[in-house]
Amino acid sequence: MIFELPNTDTREISKTLVRARETGGQVTTSRVLTLIIVAKQRDDIEAITKATTEASREHPSRVILLVTGDEDAESSLDASVSIGGDAGASELVIMKLAGEVSKHLVHVVTPLLLPDTPIVAWWPSSAPVDPAEDPIGKIAQRRITDTYNDPPADALYNRRNNYSSGDSDLCWARLTPWRGVVASSLDVLPHEEVHDVRVYGAAENPSVELAAGWLADRLGVTVTRYTCDMDDAIDEYGQAAVPVKRLELDRASGTVVLEMQEDQATLALSIPGRDTALVAINRRSESDCLAEELRHLDPDVAYANTLKSLNRIEFAADKPSA
Repeated sequence: MIFELPNTDTREISKTLVRARETGGQVTTSRVLTLIIVAKQRDDIEAITKATTEASREHPSRVILLVTGDEDAESSLDASVSIGGDAGASELVIMKLAGEVSKHLVHVVTPLLLPDTPIVAWWPSSAPVDPAEDPIGKIAQRRITDTYNDPPADALYNRRNNYSSGDSDLCWARLTPWRGVVASSLDVLPHEEVHDVRVYGAAENPSVELAAGWLADRLGVTVTRYTCDMDDAIDEYGQAAVPVKRLELDRASGTVVLEMQEDQATLALSIPGRDTALVAINRRSESDCLAEELRHLDPDVAYANTLKSLNRIEFAADKPSA
């Protein structure tokens, strides 16, 4: 059920949501949170909507997608309201804003917030330098960014320098399966101290820095970060199946190596004295990462500690083959 509302306001959008519930027979009272998405007109709105819809099957929500255009244009607000069907388990409100109204997003969304439910903010591309101080970020319990798609070259270090409890990043969620394999590889005999770590990955992928920062924090060592070619690992969304192509962990008995194979779906784990083990690993979609973030609304301590440890990464000048 879709309602198109050209040249509208939040009062009319609220009435439409009520009318849709009353006339459509949709059960929409079990929403667990309000998800506010702040996007630009140039962003891939279809992909953002798809990820949100798929994630909502696990987390029924009221989704408010704010698409901002030219702030200098005449003030306008066009909206569509979707319930059920392509909206998944959510109420999806898409608002396209231009002019003066696009400068006051928090006032636009306030009348549409669900009472007594958490608020999550997601910036799929350009995010504020300090999300917690942004007007939308101030009303949210969880603030999700995506440093991979954030234009500034130092976006990851903006996240570190301005971190507040409740911040997170899809670049961190993309590492979850890989981190699980790394942790498991160190949970087998011999339990030896790791004294040197090398991480290989694409230069432009912030997830590689987060992986190195996580290892620096957990192992208490300086991690060397190498750049390597990842063109064969890139999917249609510009993402690698696994952000880290190769990891080397030096211990007294030898080097533990974890490396992505050519099929982009298997990790090879080599531990001295043991046969090489192959571990299947799935490519994470945007909806997988978003659903993970919505699953944990409490502060992410591991992510916070990882950001703090970014200064323990050494960037190698040369580019050895990996």
